Amino acid sequence: MFIMGQECRSDTPDWVGANLLTIAGIGKWVGGMKPSYSPVAALALCLLMGACAKRDAAAAPAGNAASNPAPATAPGEVRYPLTGEIVKVDAGRQMLLVSHEKIPGYMMAMTMEFRVSKADLANARAGQRIRAELVVQGEEFHLEKIWPDDTVTKTTLDAAANALAQDTAMRGKEAYREIGENLPTFTLLDQEGRTVSASRFRGKRIVLNFIFTRCPIATMCPAATLRMAELQKAAREAGVQNFELVSVSMDPEYDAPGVLREYAEARGLDTTNWSFLTGPDTAVRHLLAQLGVIREFEGATIKHTLATVLIDEQGRITHRVDGSVWQPEDFIRRLKKG
Repeated sequence: MFIMGQECRSDTPDWVGANLLTIAGIGKWVGGMKPSYSPVAALALCLLMGACAKRDAAAAPAGNAASNPAPATAPGEVRYPLTGEIVKVDAGRQMLLVSHEKIPGYMMAMTMEFRVSKADLANARAGQRIRAELVVQGEEFHLEKIWPDDTVTKTTLDAAANALAQDTAMRGKEAYREIGENLPTFTLLDQEGRTVSASRFRGKRIVLNFIFTRCPIATMCPAATLRMAELQKAAREAGVQNFELVSVSMDPEYDAPGVLREYAEARGLDTTNWSFLTGPDTAVRHLLAQLGVIREFEGATIKHTLATVLIDEQGRITHRVDGSVWQPEDFIRRLKKG
């Protein structure tokens, strides 16, 4: 296959693991929420064999745990869904002591220690119910993709996701929200695993975009994150106050709260007024639709657009820029007017 004069081959480097198809510069959802691409957009297609958004048919959605082992991602590696309760957080050894339920086909219910990432360790607390992936490779095992699994959090997220889906259905072909309309109501999880609703930002100006942590294309999600960091710094230097940055993950299957926290910390990003959000794929899908951002899965391929949206203190959309090529000064000028 050839895109923009380059052949896309399968003999890719070791760091590469799945296809990513990224569409730059467009952000409208048309034809009854069925995306169509202009000739200009088609010329902007870039196909990479990257490890940025692999979507296995056997993998469970972000809101559910599967009963079978998840697909392996490394030689000799096996993954199992795990649910349980954190008994102890051992920061010094970077371990969680977890009382977990039976893992069908692998292990009886028991209490044992698991190694976790520093970000997941920072999010953990004793007494917290979690779901995660148990990663087994030989005699080594650890936990990844840790999500809160308590009844209150699950009920809150599911109710908000269902309400957003119903809102999209009621809006029909008018699901896309134009400038002047209100930001959709949503509830997701931030990088620390806390529930965050759209109402939390009421009374503040918001600059919102969509990214995902495994995107390897420098001119797409990495560039969008860099623009937001530049905007945050420049806005503070200009004396702008009462504003928040919000980045929502387009890949909630992988981008658990701890993954987003690690993403922010690895880049030295300031999260005092910058929230990285994730949650049920249903909620993310309908939020994308209502804000006119295209995200399509085709096997192991993601096609997506980018958009950065400005919302005022009353929750109204006041400005929008598609793609990742925008200047912080444009938003600073508008933030100052507010």
